Amino acid sequence: MTEGKPVSEPTAAVKCLVWDLDNTLWRGTLLEDGEVPPFAWVRDVITTLDDRGILQSIASKNDHDHAWARLEALGLAEYFVLPHIGWGPKSESVRAIAERLNFAHRAMAFVDDQPAERAEVGYRLPEVRCYTAEDVAGLTGLPEFSPAVVTVDSRQRRTMYQSGFRRDAERAEFGGPDEEFLRTLDIEMAISRATERELSRVEELTLRTSQMNATGVHYSDSVLRGLLTDPAHEMLVITMADRFGPHGAVGIVLLERHPAVWHLKLLATSCRVVSYGAGSTLLSWLADQAARAGVHLAADFRRTDRNRMMEVAYRFAGFADAGCACTAALAAPGEEGVERLHLTPAFQPAPTTLRLTAPELADAALPRSR
Repeated sequence: MTEGKPVSEPTAAVKCLVWDLDNTLWRGTLLEDGEVPPFAWVRDVITTLDDRGILQSIASKNDHDHAWARLEALGLAEYFVLPHIGWGPKSESVRAIAERLNFAHRAMAFVDDQPAERAEVGYRLPEVRCYTAEDVAGLTGLPEFSPAVVTVDSRQRRTMYQSGFRRDAERAEFGGPDEEFLRTLDIEMAISRATERELSRVEELTLRTSQMNATGVHYSDSVLRGLLTDPAHEMLVITMADRFGPHGAVGIVLLERHPAVWHLKLLATSCRVVSYGAGSTLLSWLADQAARAGVHLAADFRRTDRNRMMEVAYRFAGFADAGCACTAALAAPGEEGVERLHLTPAFQPAPTTLRLTAPELADAALPRSR
Protein backbone atom coordinates (compact mmCIF):
# COMPACT_ATOMS: atom_id res chain seq x y z
CA MET A 1 0.00 0.00 0.00
CA THR A 2 1.10 3.60 -0.51
CA GLU A 3 2.27 5.44 2.58
CA GLY A 4 2.53 8.93 4.00
CA LYS A 5 -0.10 10.79 1.96
CA PRO A 6 -3.26 10.28 -0.04
CA VAL A 7 -2.82 9.91 -3.78
CA SER A 8 -5.21 12.15 -5.71
CA GLU A 9 -5.23 9.72 -8.64
CA PRO A 10 -4.94 6.24 -7.06
CA THR A 11 -4.91 4.49 -10.42
CA ALA A 12 -2.53 6.90 -12.19
CA ALA A 13 0.07 4.82 -14.00
CA VAL A 14 3.46 4.13 -12.48
CA LYS A 15 6.14 4.52 -15.14
CA CYS A 16 9.16 3.56 -13.02
CA LEU A 17 9.53 1.45 -9.88
CA VAL A 18 12.70 2.03 -7.83
CA TRP A 19 13.82 -0.97 -5.75
CA ASP A 20 15.76 -1.24 -2.52
CA LEU A 21 17.89 -4.41 -2.41
CA ASP A 22 18.61 -5.71 1.11
CA ASN A 23 15.56 -7.49 2.56
CA THR A 24 13.42 -6.12 -0.27
CA LEU A 25 14.63 -7.68 -3.51
CA TRP A 26 16.71 -10.34 -1.79
CA ARG A 27 16.61 -11.98 1.63
CA GLY A 28 19.32 -10.69 3.95
CA THR A 29 21.98 -7.97 3.97
CA LEU A 30 24.58 -8.36 1.22
CA LEU A 31 27.56 -6.98 3.14
CA GLU A 32 26.82 -9.28 6.10
CA ASP A 33 25.28 -12.41 4.59
CA GLY A 34 27.07 -12.76 1.24
CA GLU A 35 24.98 -15.21 -0.82
CA VAL A 36 21.64 -13.44 -0.50
CA PRO A 37 18.84 -15.21 -2.44
CA PRO A 38 16.04 -13.22 -4.07
CA PHE A 39 12.60 -13.59 -2.55
CA ALA A 40 10.61 -16.26 -4.38
CA TRP A 41 8.20 -13.83 -6.05
CA VAL A 42 10.74 -11.18 -7.07
CA ARG A 43 11.78 -12.55 -10.45
CA ASP A 44 8.18 -12.92 -11.61
CA VAL A 45 7.31 -9.37 -10.46
CA ILE A 46 10.36 -7.89 -12.23
CA THR A 47 9.76 -9.69 -15.53
CA THR A 48 6.01 -8.99 -15.50
CA LEU A 49 6.51 -5.25 -14.92
CA ASP A 50 9.17 -5.25 -17.63
CA ASP A 51 6.76 -6.89 -20.09
CA ARG A 52 4.19 -4.20 -19.25
CA GLY A 53 6.64 -1.44 -20.15
CA ILE A 54 7.20 -0.24 -16.58
CA LEU A 55 10.83 0.76 -16.09
CA GLN A 56 12.70 -0.37 -12.97
CA SER A 57 15.70 1.08 -11.17
CA ILE A 58 17.53 0.77 -7.86
CA ALA A 59 18.15 3.02 -4.85
CA SER A 60 20.21 0.97 -2.42
CA LYS A 61 22.74 1.72 0.31
CA ASN A 62 25.39 -0.79 -0.65
CA ASP A 63 28.79 -1.17 -2.24
CA HIS A 64 28.06 -0.64 -5.93
CA ASP A 65 30.41 -3.20 -7.45
CA HIS A 66 29.49 -5.92 -4.95
CA ALA A 67 25.72 -5.35 -5.34
CA TRP A 68 25.84 -5.14 -9.12
CA ALA A 69 27.90 -8.35 -9.32
CA ARG A 70 25.25 -10.08 -7.23
CA LEU A 71 22.45 -8.84 -9.51
CA GLU A 72 24.40 -10.08 -12.53
CA ALA A 73 24.90 -13.48 -10.90
CA LEU A 74 21.14 -13.66 -10.29
CA GLY A 75 20.42 -12.78 -13.93
CA LEU A 76 18.51 -9.63 -12.90
CA ALA A 77 20.94 -6.79 -13.65
CA GLU A 78 19.71 -6.28 -17.23
CA TYR A 79 16.24 -5.28 -16.01
CA PHE A 80 17.39 -2.15 -14.18
CA VAL A 81 18.08 1.25 -15.71
CA LEU A 82 20.05 4.06 -14.04
CA PRO A 83 20.81 2.15 -10.79
CA HIS A 84 21.89 4.27 -7.82
CA ILE A 85 23.87 2.08 -5.45
CA GLY A 86 25.86 4.01 -2.87
CA TRP A 87 25.48 5.71 0.48
CA GLY A 88 23.52 8.90 -0.18
CA PRO A 89 19.90 9.66 0.74
CA LYS A 90 17.49 7.50 -1.22
CA SER A 91 15.28 10.49 -1.98
CA GLU A 92 18.17 12.02 -3.92
CA SER A 93 18.60 8.77 -5.85
CA VAL A 94 14.90 8.65 -6.74
CA ARG A 95 14.94 12.33 -7.69
CA ALA A 96 17.98 11.85 -9.95
CA ILE A 97 16.41 8.82 -11.65
CA ALA A 98 13.18 10.75 -12.33
CA GLU A 99 15.11 13.71 -13.74
CA ARG A 100 17.19 11.52 -16.05
CA LEU A 101 14.08 9.71 -17.29
CA ASN A 102 12.23 13.03 -17.56
CA PHE A 103 9.36 11.57 -15.52
CA ALA A 104 7.10 13.50 -13.16
CA HIS A 105 7.44 12.41 -9.53
CA ARG A 106 3.83 11.19 -9.60
CA ALA A 107 4.92 8.60 -12.19
CA MET A 108 7.55 7.17 -9.81
CA ALA A 109 7.21 4.48 -7.15
CA PHE A 110 9.64 3.29 -4.48
CA VAL A 111 9.75 0.02 -2.52
CA ASP A 112 11.83 -0.52 0.64
CA ASP A 113 11.59 -2.72 3.72
CA GLN A 114 12.69 0.09 6.05
CA PRO A 115 9.97 2.50 7.33
CA ALA A 116 12.58 5.23 7.87
CA GLU A 117 13.73 5.05 4.24
CA ARG A 118 10.15 5.19 2.96
CA ALA A 119 9.43 8.11 5.25
CA GLU A 120 12.51 9.99 4.00
CA VAL A 121 11.50 9.53 0.38
CA GLY A 122 7.87 10.37 1.13
CA TYR A 123 8.85 13.56 2.97
CA ARG A 124 11.29 14.81 0.32
CA LEU A 125 9.28 13.63 -2.69
CA PRO A 126 5.60 13.65 -1.63
CA GLU A 127 4.27 12.65 -5.06
CA VAL A 128 6.32 9.43 -5.19
CA ARG A 129 4.30 6.41 -4.14
CA CYS A 130 6.00 4.23 -1.51
CA TYR A 131 5.47 0.52 -0.92
CA THR A 132 6.68 -1.93 1.70
CA ALA A 133 8.66 -5.09 0.98
CA GLU A 134 5.54 -7.04 1.96
CA ASP A 135 3.68 -5.31 -0.88
CA VAL A 136 6.04 -6.62 -3.57
CA ALA A 137 4.32 -9.96 -4.18
CA GLY A 138 1.05 -8.19 -5.01
CA LEU A 139 2.35 -5.23 -7.02
CA THR A 140 1.43 -6.70 -10.40
CA GLY A 141 -2.21 -6.90 -9.32
CA LEU A 142 -2.48 -3.21 -8.43
CA PRO A 143 -4.16 -0.89 -10.95
CA GLU A 144 -1.26 1.57 -11.02
CA PHE A 145 1.01 -1.25 -12.22
CA SER A 146 -1.55 -2.60 -14.70
CA PRO A 147 -1.58 -0.42 -17.83
CA ALA A 148 -4.77 -0.47 -19.85
CA VAL A 149 -2.86 -1.38 -23.00
CA VAL A 150 0.39 -3.30 -23.50
CA THR A 151 1.90 -2.90 -26.95
CA VAL A 152 4.96 -4.11 -28.82
CA ASP A 153 6.61 -0.82 -27.87
CA SER A 154 5.72 -1.40 -24.20
CA ARG A 155 7.63 -4.67 -24.19
CA GLN A 156 10.66 -2.94 -25.74
CA ARG A 157 10.57 0.16 -23.53
CA ARG A 158 13.51 -0.81 -21.31
CA THR A 159 15.76 -1.71 -24.22
CA MET A 160 14.78 1.49 -26.01
CA TYR A 161 15.75 3.55 -22.96
CA GLN A 162 19.01 1.64 -22.59
CA SER A 163 19.81 2.33 -26.25
CA GLY A 164 19.01 5.96 -25.55
CA PHE A 165 21.50 6.13 -22.71
CA ARG A 166 24.22 4.73 -24.99
CA ARG A 167 23.22 7.29 -27.60
CA ASP A 168 23.46 10.07 -25.01
CA ALA A 169 26.89 8.89 -23.90
CA GLU A 170 28.18 9.02 -27.46
CA ARG A 171 26.64 12.44 -27.91
CA ALA A 172 28.46 13.71 -24.80
CA GLU A 173 31.77 12.59 -26.31
CA PHE A 174 31.05 14.11 -29.73
CA GLY A 175 33.09 17.25 -30.28
CA GLY A 176 31.07 18.92 -33.04
CA PRO A 177 27.75 20.76 -33.25
CA ASP A 178 24.52 18.96 -32.34
CA GLU A 179 23.32 19.06 -35.94
CA GLU A 180 26.43 17.22 -37.09
CA PHE A 181 25.98 14.60 -34.39
CA LEU A 182 22.37 14.01 -35.44
CA ARG A 183 23.55 13.31 -38.98
CA THR A 184 25.85 10.57 -37.66
CA LEU A 185 22.87 8.74 -36.17
CA ASP A 186 21.26 7.87 -39.53
CA ILE A 187 17.83 8.81 -38.16
CA GLU A 188 14.76 7.64 -40.01
CA MET A 189 11.30 9.04 -39.28
CA ALA A 190 8.18 7.45 -40.75
CA ILE A 191 4.76 9.09 -40.68
CA SER A 192 1.97 6.70 -41.60
CA ARG A 193 -1.77 6.45 -41.41
CA ALA A 194 -2.84 4.40 -38.40
CA THR A 195 -4.43 1.00 -38.86
CA GLU A 196 -6.52 -1.02 -36.41
CA ARG A 197 -3.39 -2.95 -35.49
CA GLU A 198 -1.78 0.25 -34.23
CA LEU A 199 -4.69 1.63 -32.21
CA SER A 200 -3.32 0.34 -28.91
CA ARG A 201 -0.04 2.19 -29.59
CA VAL A 202 -2.02 5.36 -30.36
CA GLU A 203 -4.05 5.11 -27.16
CA GLU A 204 -0.92 4.43 -25.13
CA LEU A 205 0.73 7.58 -26.48
CA THR A 206 -2.25 9.71 -25.45
CA LEU A 207 -2.06 8.19 -21.97
CA ARG A 208 1.70 8.32 -21.34
CA THR A 209 2.79 11.55 -23.00
CA SER A 210 2.46 14.73 -20.92
CA GLN A 211 5.35 17.07 -21.74
CA MET A 212 4.87 17.05 -25.50
CA ASN A 213 1.11 16.61 -25.53
CA ALA A 214 -0.76 19.62 -26.90
CA THR A 215 -4.00 19.04 -25.01
CA GLY A 216 -3.54 16.16 -22.57
CA VAL A 217 -6.81 14.67 -23.87
CA HIS A 218 -7.03 10.89 -23.72
CA TYR A 219 -8.78 9.20 -26.62
CA SER A 220 -10.25 5.81 -25.74
CA ASP A 221 -10.08 2.79 -27.99
CA SER A 222 -13.74 3.11 -28.97
CA VAL A 223 -13.36 6.79 -29.92
CA LEU A 224 -10.20 6.06 -31.90
CA ARG A 225 -11.94 3.27 -33.83
CA GLY A 226 -14.72 5.63 -34.79
CA LEU A 227 -12.28 8.30 -35.99
CA LEU A 228 -10.24 5.71 -37.88
CA THR A 229 -13.10 5.08 -40.29
CA ASP A 230 -14.16 8.74 -40.58
CA PRO A 231 -12.99 10.07 -43.98
CA ALA A 232 -12.82 13.61 -42.56
CA HIS A 233 -10.11 12.62 -40.08
CA GLU A 234 -6.46 11.69 -40.50
CA MET A 235 -4.93 9.64 -37.69
CA LEU A 236 -1.17 9.45 -38.09
CA VAL A 237 1.45 7.46 -36.19
CA ILE A 238 5.08 8.57 -36.12
CA THR A 239 7.91 6.06 -35.63
CA MET A 240 11.65 6.62 -35.48
CA ALA A 241 14.82 4.53 -35.60
CA ASP A 242 18.56 5.13 -35.86
CA ARG A 243 21.78 3.11 -35.86
CA PHE A 244 21.38 2.36 -32.14
CA GLY A 245 17.98 0.76 -32.71
CA PRO A 246 14.28 1.60 -32.87
CA HIS A 247 12.67 4.38 -30.87
CA GLY A 248 9.30 2.78 -31.55
CA ALA A 249 6.11 4.81 -31.91
CA VAL A 250 7.03 8.33 -30.80
CA GLY A 251 4.13 10.49 -31.92
CA ILE A 252 0.47 10.75 -32.82
CA VAL A 253 -1.43 13.30 -34.91
CA LEU A 254 -5.20 13.63 -35.14
CA LEU A 255 -6.24 15.97 -37.93
CA GLU A 256 -9.73 16.90 -39.15
CA ARG A 257 -10.11 18.26 -42.68
CA HIS A 258 -12.30 21.27 -43.51
CA PRO A 259 -12.40 23.02 -46.89
CA ALA A 260 -10.35 26.03 -45.77
CA VAL A 261 -8.59 24.78 -42.65
CA TRP A 262 -7.13 21.58 -41.22
CA HIS A 263 -7.93 21.21 -37.54
CA LEU A 264 -5.05 19.72 -35.53
CA LYS A 265 -6.99 18.22 -32.63
CA LEU A 266 -4.14 16.28 -31.06
CA LEU A 267 -0.38 16.34 -31.37
CA ALA A 268 1.72 14.30 -28.96
CA THR A 269 5.34 13.23 -29.23
CA SER A 270 7.55 11.36 -26.79
CA CYS A 271 9.92 13.51 -24.78
CA ARG A 272 12.61 10.92 -25.60
CA VAL A 273 12.94 12.25 -29.15
CA VAL A 274 12.55 15.99 -28.62
CA SER A 275 16.29 16.56 -28.93
CA TYR A 276 16.33 14.67 -32.24
CA GLY A 277 14.02 17.17 -33.88
CA ALA A 278 10.88 15.01 -33.93
CA GLY A 279 8.43 17.72 -32.93
CA SER A 280 9.84 20.45 -35.18
CA THR A 281 10.10 18.06 -38.14
CA LEU A 282 6.50 16.97 -37.67
CA LEU A 283 5.16 20.53 -37.46
CA SER A 284 7.22 21.57 -40.48
CA TRP A 285 5.86 18.64 -42.50
CA LEU A 286 2.26 19.45 -41.50
CA ALA A 287 2.76 23.10 -42.50
CA ASP A 288 4.18 22.04 -45.86
CA GLN A 289 1.30 19.65 -46.52
CA ALA A 290 -1.26 22.33 -45.60
CA ALA A 291 0.47 24.84 -47.88
CA ARG A 292 0.34 22.35 -50.75
CA ALA A 293 -3.37 21.83 -50.11
CA GLY A 294 -4.02 25.57 -49.94
CA VAL A 295 -5.52 25.47 -46.44
CA HIS A 296 -4.71 27.00 -43.06
CA LEU A 297 -3.84 25.08 -39.90
CA ALA A 298 -5.65 25.47 -36.57
CA ALA A 299 -4.28 23.66 -33.53
CA ASP A 300 -5.88 22.95 -30.16
CA PHE A 301 -3.65 23.64 -27.19
CA ARG A 302 -4.16 23.50 -23.43
CA ARG A 303 -1.47 24.82 -21.10
CA THR A 304 -0.43 22.53 -18.27
CA ASP A 305 2.42 22.51 -15.79
CA ARG A 306 4.17 19.92 -17.95
CA ASN A 307 3.78 20.89 -21.61
CA ARG A 308 5.66 24.18 -21.88
CA MET A 309 7.95 22.58 -24.48
CA MET A 310 4.98 21.90 -26.73
CA GLU A 311 3.89 25.54 -26.59
CA VAL A 312 7.44 26.61 -27.51
CA ALA A 313 7.38 24.19 -30.47
CA TYR A 314 4.09 25.61 -31.71
CA ARG A 315 5.24 29.20 -31.37
CA PHE A 316 8.58 28.47 -33.03
CA ALA A 317 6.71 26.91 -35.95
CA GLY A 318 4.77 30.17 -36.39
CA PHE A 319 1.46 29.36 -34.70
CA ALA A 320 -0.22 32.38 -33.12
CA ASP A 321 -3.44 33.07 -31.25
CA ALA A 322 -6.39 32.38 -33.53
CA GLY A 323 -7.62 35.50 -35.30
CA CYS A 324 -8.55 34.14 -38.71
CA ALA A 325 -12.08 33.76 -40.06
CA CYS A 326 -11.25 30.19 -41.12
CA THR A 327 -11.60 28.98 -37.52
CA ALA A 328 -15.31 29.89 -37.52
CA ALA A 329 -15.94 26.59 -39.28
CA LEU A 330 -14.62 24.64 -36.28
CA ALA A 331 -16.69 23.46 -33.35
CA ALA A 332 -15.94 25.09 -30.02
CA PRO A 333 -13.30 23.23 -27.97
CA GLY A 334 -14.91 20.40 -26.07
CA GLU A 335 -12.42 20.46 -23.20
CA GLU A 336 -12.06 23.18 -20.58
CA GLY A 337 -8.99 25.38 -20.96
CA VAL A 338 -8.31 24.46 -24.60
CA GLU A 339 -7.07 27.39 -26.73
CA ARG A 340 -6.97 27.50 -30.49
CA LEU A 341 -3.78 28.50 -32.33
CA HIS A 342 -3.57 29.41 -36.02
CA LEU A 343 -1.00 29.21 -38.79
CA THR A 344 -1.05 30.46 -42.37
CA PRO A 345 1.36 27.85 -43.73
CA ALA A 346 4.18 28.20 -46.23
CA PHE A 347 6.16 25.58 -48.14
CA GLN A 348 8.90 24.04 -46.00
CA PRO A 349 12.33 22.63 -46.89
CA ALA A 350 13.10 18.95 -46.39
CA PRO A 351 14.72 18.03 -43.05
CA THR A 352 18.52 17.96 -43.06
CA THR A 353 19.25 15.70 -40.08
CA LEU A 354 16.97 12.73 -40.81
CA ARG A 355 15.26 10.80 -43.60
CA LEU A 356 11.50 11.34 -43.66
CA THR A 357 8.96 8.97 -45.17
CA ALA A 358 5.40 10.30 -45.16
CA PRO A 359 2.11 10.24 -47.10
CA GLU A 360 0.83 13.12 -49.21
CA LEU A 361 -2.02 14.60 -47.19
CA ALA A 362 -2.41 17.36 -49.74
CA ASP A 363 -3.96 14.82 -52.11
CA ALA A 364 -7.35 14.39 -50.48
CA ALA A 365 -8.24 11.67 -52.97
CA LEU A 366 -5.31 9.47 -51.98
CA PRO A 367 -6.62 5.93 -51.23
CA ARG A 368 -6.28 4.98 -47.58
CA SER A 369 -5.08 1.65 -46.26
CA ARG A 370 -7.22 0.78 -43.25
